[in-house]
Amino acid sequence: MDGQVKSKNSLLALLKSSPSSSSLSYSSFYSSSNSSSSCTIENDIHDISPVRTGSKLKASHEVEQCRHVAENEAIEDIGMRFFNDIFGHGGIMEWKDVEKRFNLVAWTGNGPEPVVSWSEFGFCIGIGMQTSSPELARELLRALRKCKEWKSDITKSELHNFWCNRNMDGRITETDIKQTILLTASINKLSVTRDEADDYAALIMESVDNKNKGYIEYRNRSGFEVMGYCLPTAKGAAETLKFNMALILLPVCRNTITWLRKDPRLNYVLPFNDNINFHKLIAGGIVVGVILHGGTHLTCDFPRISDSDKSIFRQTIAAGFGYHQPTYMEILATTEVASGIGMVLLMAIAFSLATKWPRRRSPVLPLSLRRVTGYNTFWYSHHLFVFVYVLLIVHSMFLFLTDKWIEKTTWMYIAFPVLLYAGERIFRAIRSGSYEVDVMKASLYPGKVLHLKMQKPEGFKYRSGMYIFIQCPQISPFQWHPFSLTSGPQDEYLSVHIRTLGDWSYHIYALFQEAVLSGLQGCPKLYLDGPYGSASQDHIKYDILVLVGLGIGATPFISILKDVANGVQTAQQSDHSGLRECSLTKGPSKAYLYWVTREQNSFEWFRDVIKEIANSTKQQSVVEMHNFLTSVYPEGDVRSALLSVIQALHQAKNGIDIVSRTPIHTHFARPNWFNIFSRLSRKHVGAKIGVFYCGPSNLATELKNLCTKFSTKTTTRFVFHKENY
Repeated sequence: MDGQVKSKNSLLALLKSSPSSSSLSYSSFYSSSNSSSSCTIENDIHDISPVRTGSKLKASHEVEQCRHVAENEAIEDIGMRFFNDIFGHGGIMEWKDVEKRFNLVAWTGNGPEPVVSWSEFGFCIGIGMQTSSPELARELLRALRKCKEWKSDITKSELHNFWCNRNMDGRITETDIKQTILLTASINKLSVTRDEADDYAALIMESVDNKNKGYIEYRNRSGFEVMGYCLPTAKGAAETLKFNMALILLPVCRNTITWLRKDPRLNYVLPFNDNINFHKLIAGGIVVGVILHGGTHLTCDFPRISDSDKSIFRQTIAAGFGYHQPTYMEILATTEVASGIGMVLLMAIAFSLATKWPRRRSPVLPLSLRRVTGYNTFWYSHHLFVFVYVLLIVHSMFLFLTDKWIEKTTWMYIAFPVLLYAGERIFRAIRSGSYEVDVMKASLYPGKVLHLKMQKPEGFKYRSGMYIFIQCPQISPFQWHPFSLTSGPQDEYLSVHIRTLGDWSYHIYALFQEAVLSGLQGCPKLYLDGPYGSASQDHIKYDILVLVGLGIGATPFISILKDVANGVQTAQQSDHSGLRECSLTKGPSKAYLYWVTREQNSFEWFRDVIKEIANSTKQQSVVEMHNFLTSVYPEGDVRSALLSVIQALHQAKNGIDIVSRTPIHTHFARPNWFNIFSRLSRKHVGAKIGVFYCGPSNLATELKNLCTKFSTKTTTRFVFHKENY
């Protein structure tokens, strides 16, 4: 008890010393702890002892000005909260306790907010009932009034600012207390060394920090008493939503990604090849954030606001609602909530139609849903996000309990990604208008596959493995669909293979079917956009290539085979696609193609290209192709034994496989991938082999696992890449 009285008397003595009469220059410690101050004084506090020496220091006007700035910042910096235990309460007095005391004596002044008079200040902070404490409270107020130009009455927000520490993290550390002790001593011309300040700060922490956390903290702000942990939970989820809503646009900025692919260092750091999967992953994060943010508000925050005690509501968050306690339905009708609900509904529509079954019009769906789903529906519904971002801005501007614009940070998150994406769309619209192409040849293959050979626009440069977007105004002026280029960069034309899988591809197949019958008279007009980079572009980095295509999934690899067969590995760049002509660079020395299909007539899709590569003079040592027909029983089975004999005899005599009608031998049944990888690892010891796959995801998992297995057990390194299928 004597220690507490002594502590109070010491604090009272410190406060009674008039700061304005001090002429002591400040130490360098303060200039370092307050980086915003423009004044720096080099003298250390522990080196100056005015009381001990009795000398009077004459400070310059600049030093005096720095002192006043430092006083104001330091007292505001630490707050008052750590004093309360010294005043004899036997425990930490939290803000909620101060707030309750304030509410007991508050009255409505001239303004809309409740206030207390200066005479009640000591009672509010818990030192008004102690012996000699009223004098201490008055002296504390006198010191504080030099830092704050307050009126005669104090509002709750002003008292709250006094009670809180500098950075609003709710924590006062031992360092904060030490700095305040040194500052107080210097103001009152007392000799206190840093070691002594350490001891005093430790003494205070020992008395106040009962749980040895290393800091003193407060937890409750005005909204916490009404909404509790529901509010920080919803706000935390909102921060993740801001970040994800900004991030989700970046993976679909295709021009930017294609341009960044030029830098090989970035290719090792950023997952350019997984941009679509990354886009989907972020979308999943948004779904979780929306459920957590919206669900917490609707089921927890809003009911607590509408059902809270009226007196508590008035004393805490009434100002944020115009001093009217709303009902649950009134809250739902506000701009904040209505815009949020609108966003959720639009995102639910877009997300649902972007899933695999609706996007591909799966037969699993009911007939009624199949009629309204498909790629076109997915494409148009995804543009609902234009309205989502508009509502997001509106939602962020009308926030409950948030008035300062600096706290409305949503626009800071999304400004750059939105501008980047909008710029990309404008650039694509301008560029695509200049790439109108004429169709030189159209071929119709079994399985409803359309092969288009188009005139190459002037200045159009690309690398093998890239893809383009095609628009047919006769079908829709808004729809752009991606297709891999099956022509090589050295060809004087562009070619694509389009398989009929959805609405748009069905319509374009029908249009060219009519055009072919009429001798290409009235051929549909086409526009191009691109080229854009893909995972297949990375083939030039490897010594050996393994290209695995299932069905139409072989299309991205045709142009690569042409390059490798002809020994053409040219790095190119241009202003519009990030490519330019440069010297020849070393590429793969060997390429293996494994093409797997279920139907024999699928071999007609690339028959001409395969023959061209097979008959080239360089193909014998550079390209090795393997066809697999899974509808036939495996080799060695009695049900296909005769077919195998005829196939072998015919190819030995005529050089043509009877199944594919090409020089490439066709294997029956599915490939044994383990044996294939085992053979490659033995044949190419120590080589770096790039495995590129395009097809359904079930085989992708098997191939990726085999790459990992053989890379760890052999000296051959297999690196897996998957094309979006």
